[in-house]
Amino acid sequence: MTDRNIRIQSLDRGAVEDQEIEIVERKGIGHPDSICDGIAEAVSRALAQAYLDRVGKVLHYNTDETQLVAGDAAPAFGGGEVVEPIYILIVGRATKRYEGQEIPVDSIALEAARNYLRENLPNLDLETDVIVDVRLGEGSGDLQEVFSEDGGTVPMANDTSFGVGHAPLSETEQIVYNTERRLIEDFGEDHPALGQDIKVMGKREGSTIDLTVAAALVDTFVPNMEAYEAEIDAIREYVTDLAYEYTDREVRVHVNTADDTAAGAIYLTTTGTSAEQGDDGSVGRGNRANGLITPNRSMSMEATSGKNPVNHIGKIYNLLSTKIAMEVVEEVEGIRDLRVRLLSQIGSPIDQPHVADLHVVTESGYELGDVDPEIRRIVDEGLASVEDVTAAVIRGELSTF
Repeated sequence: MTDRNIRIQSLDRGAVEDQEIEIVERKGIGHPDSICDGIAEAVSRALAQAYLDRVGKVLHYNTDETQLVAGDAAPAFGGGEVVEPIYILIVGRATKRYEGQEIPVDSIALEAARNYLRENLPNLDLETDVIVDVRLGEGSGDLQEVFSEDGGTVPMANDTSFGVGHAPLSETEQIVYNTERRLIEDFGEDHPALGQDIKVMGKREGSTIDLTVAAALVDTFVPNMEAYEAEIDAIREYVTDLAYEYTDREVRVHVNTADDTAAGAIYLTTTGTSAEQGDDGSVGRGNRANGLITPNRSMSMEATSGKNPVNHIGKIYNLLSTKIAMEVVEEVEGIRDLRVRLLSQIGSPIDQPHVADLHVVTESGYELGDVDPEIRRIVDEGLASVEDVTAAVIRGELSTF
């Protein structure tokens, strides 16, 4: 075990599961903020792989400033139309020339963005419903130099920043996280009317969990109001059954609570996303690196998606702290709640954080000293293999939102 600055202490609060009020949110893949996250990360992976294929290493780039400007649409039962297309701007920095070789970063980014939209927003017509624009400038000279050094050494942190992770997920967190994913992956197979813009807000008050689900429906598959209401009822029933897989607490599910069916004001879309009509988006405004927004927990404000995976702490430490937290609770008995904070110092090796700060709530019958040695070992091993995070990100094995 190396001499890393690993600090382990008791958490200065009770476990989240024991708090009276808990709030958890997830913005689904079709939410405008998540669309930006997804495109930024898809472009990031494509650039990293292109650099590896062409020059044998990842060069300097960042694509974490992607923006979405909402369009305008006229949804209607049986099928409406997009009146003004959605506009997506991919902006950032990328190395375009290396040792005399030109690298077509704009074309690579455009192809990656369009492939992502095609795979994840099937009701969006790429020819008419969306404009994708790429504006990637050159990186600054000093940052490019960092990426031009020979390999063999651990990368140096590009910033003085931190990442945060926690485990295990509470019941409410598990429900919120899985509601959107399973609606898309399971329920959606038999319900094409369900769009990809699904936002889930969970509130646990004492022993009662309220889930508020905002689900965009696609007008082509909804012939009338009766069909719309039937889909809403089916979503409510599915989510209720799903929630009871994770909890014995009382669960109440509310779907599209802003609807006024008498007035005809319902959440009906042409493309399956609110981005078609008035809802803009930006990278980093949505889910954190673990896929959730958790105000009961410590969180980093860094945008994880789109940052380079080599030495950008805003990406690496958020993913690594989450990975370490999950591994600790899986391998070490007696932990009820765990928070991991990793702080870097610019110019220092990324496997040597300024501090690795862990806070623990133990189960009844366990003391901090009982779990400290094993926690310390897992943290040390995780930091020693930090570059595995880079490889996993480029392969698309780690989600950033």
